Amino acid sequence: MASTDSTGTAETGPRRRHLSPFRWAFPIVVVTLLASLLGVMYLDYVVDPEKNLHDFPIALVNQDVGDDLKTGDQVQHVNFGDQVADGLRAAVPADQIDLRVLGINEAQLQMQSARVYGTIIIPSDFSKRLGILGVGSVVPGEISKPVLTLQTNPRTGAFATAVVQKFGEQALTQVNDQVGKQLTDQVTKQLTPPPGAPPTELSGATRLVLAQPLNIVTEQFRPLPGGSGEGLTAFFYSLLLLLVGMVGAMIIHQLIDSALGFLPTEWGPWYVHFPRASISRLRTLLLKWSAIAVMAVVVSAVLEGIASLLGMPIDRPLLLFLYGALVIVAVGFTCAATLAAVGTAGLIINLIVFIILGLPSSGGTIPIEATPKYFGWLAKFEPMHQVFLGTRSILYFFGDGQAGLTRGVWMAVLGLVIGVVFGLFITRFYDRKGLERKPAAAPEPAA
Repeated sequence: MASTDSTGTAETGPRRRHLSPFRWAFPIVVVTLLASLLGVMYLDYVVDPEKNLHDFPIALVNQDVGDDLKTGDQVQHVNFGDQVADGLRAAVPADQIDLRVLGINEAQLQMQSARVYGTIIIPSDFSKRLGILGVGSVVPGEISKPVLTLQTNPRTGAFATAVVQKFGEQALTQVNDQVGKQLTDQVTKQLTPPPGAPPTELSGATRLVLAQPLNIVTEQFRPLPGGSGEGLTAFFYSLLLLLVGMVGAMIIHQLIDSALGFLPTEWGPWYVHFPRASISRLRTLLLKWSAIAVMAVVVSAVLEGIASLLGMPIDRPLLLFLYGALVIVAVGFTCAATLAAVGTAGLIINLIVFIILGLPSSGGTIPIEATPKYFGWLAKFEPMHQVFLGTRSILYFFGDGQAGLTRGVWMAVLGLVIGVVFGLFITRFYDRKGLERKPAAAPEPAA
């Protein structure tokens, strides 16, 4: 016997099937799978960056011109800078660090465009000062240790800076010990007395100086201005642009569909389902895209205004506004096209593409070179990485194209073109096939 509802109408079998175990369990399975994907992506991203370190670019600049050292009656030209450079190349794990031997100008250009995370500089007078230190350790007079400079690039992020500093601490300390051992042996040989003469020994203080002969200086290359969040403002601003594009497209999709009668409108206890409008899928999508475009311009200006009020330094405000609007339009158009193509499942697809896969492969908090290698593959096309590169270039590198702006703009344009072409094709195809958006026919009541 069929049950009845509050109006006295008999409930039929098809209506009771909405409570079947499969329909009840399906959303739990979907959420569990999404949570599992989230867990793998986010935890694998952050658990052990040092273990995942690979191809981490650091520049090595050797400016040492060498020096002529007199040994007895002979004069020998030496270049200790070359020895240090060779020692660094031998000591650095090639599978982790990409040590690039560059000139000073090229190294600075690559630092300015975020192509290297740090630079080791051997000065031009390195051999001369090291020779003076060896002589001065046994001859009265004032001397100073030769300097090795480790430059960090704080505009590439706090974690990248920490990796450079740790690398410098390990590698340069090892070099200091090796040079100290060689210098101590050299000075000891010079002090070897002729046969029959009393032995000459180095004092304890001299041995301490010679054991650690290098002065290793760490300095920042173009420090970040105040209000930059230690290099995190670019990441969070990029995240805002992407979220506005994705979430904004979903909200606009929902509200316009409600206004057109394709979905019910519900605000608290108020519920209404407007009559379905006679409008094609293509025109509906164009209407949503128009709203997204207007929203992108307004929100990009609002976000930049909020950033300025909060004291975030913005050197290129017009460029940031235009790029922000472009990103929101590209992401929003693509999300709306996905929803038009697959309906409700588009929410899950957008979440996976833009958030679950996008954030850990962005390189915004941990460099791509310190994450598992498959994140580098994702970063080649994932929207969040491209948005981050463009935003970071505008905020920290004065809009330098090589610092990521060129890639960020072209990838945003490419994403916009793909979204537009896909959206136009799929909605036009559905319309031509007569696949209208209308409720399914109600089942006939049982006899």
